[in-house]
Amino acid sequence: MSFLDRIAACNSAELKHYVPFKVQGLGVGWLRPGFRSQLEPWSDYFHLSDGEVLLHEGLDDFEQRSQVIANVIHALIEQGVIGHDLDELYPVTSGERSRALFLMDRGAVAHFGIRAFGQHLNGYVQRNDGLYMWIARRAKDRRHAPGKLDNLVAGGLPWNISLQENLLKECEEEAGMSADLAGKAVAVGSISYLAESPHGLKPDVMYCYDLELPEGFEPVCTDGEVESFELMPIEQVAEIVRDTEDFKANCNLVIIDFLIRHGLLNPEEPDYTQLVTGLHRALP
Repeated sequence: MSFLDRIAACNSAELKHYVPFKVQGLGVGWLRPGFRSQLEPWSDYFHLSDGEVLLHEGLDDFEQRSQVIANVIHALIEQGVIGHDLDELYPVTSGERSRALFLMDRGAVAHFGIRAFGQHLNGYVQRNDGLYMWIARRAKDRRHAPGKLDNLVAGGLPWNISLQENLLKECEEEAGMSADLAGKAVAVGSISYLAESPHGLKPDVMYCYDLELPEGFEPVCTDGEVESFELMPIEQVAEIVRDTEDFKANCNLVIIDFLIRHGLLNPEEPDYTQLVTGLHRALP
C-alpha cells in the first residue's frame, strides 16, 4: 500500500459510464444510465437522450428549478429509488458554489452526480517531543463509514451559510470547540476528487483548514457523530494512512495534503509529484 493508493481510491470514477446532466447549457452533474431511466416519467421537466439529460429551458428561475427537483426527489424517495431526504440543501453549480443554478437535497446529490462541497479541519498539537494530531473515530451507528477514523472536524457545506459560519458550527458540534478557538483556524487550500459511490458519482471539493491547538485542549463531540478521540504522533497517523484503510477515504487526502505542506512528505518520497497533483483532480 502507498499514499498514492489512497488518492487513487478517491478517484475511481470513469465518466464513460455516466450521462451528463445539463442546465441552461452548463454541465452540472453526471447520471448513471439506470438512474437516467428513472426520470422518464418527468418529461415535462427533463429532456432525455442517450447522450445527455437536459433540464427544460422553460425552467429558467432559481426557485422554480429548486421546487421541481425537490418534487422529483420526493417521488423517487417514495418509490425507493433514492434512500432518504437529509433536509440539507446543496447548491447545484458547474463551478463555484456561489454560482448555483438551483438547490438539491444532499441525499440525492450523488444520484445526480452533483458537485458537493465540504470542510475538513486538521487539529494538531506541537509538543516538545514532536507534532501530534487529534484523530476522531466515527460512531458505529453512522450511515456512512461507521467506526472509521476521521479528521478532528469534517462536514458538508450546505447552501445559505458562509464558510466561516459553517466551520464554527461544525467545530462546536463535532469537537466542543469554542468560537474563539475555532476562529483561529487557517484556510490552507482545497482538495478535489472524482469518486464512485453506491449511489452514483461524487465530484467533491473539500476546503481544508489547519488549527494548532493548546496541549490542554480535549475535544468533546456534542452531535453523536464521533464516539472517541485520540491524540496521535503524526508519524503514526502517516503510517495508518499509508498502510491501512482505517480512515474514512477522503480524510486520507486531507492528511496527505497536511503532510506535504508541513514538509513531512518531501520530494524524496516516491510518487511525490503525483501525490501533489493528485490531490487536485480537475472536475468535469
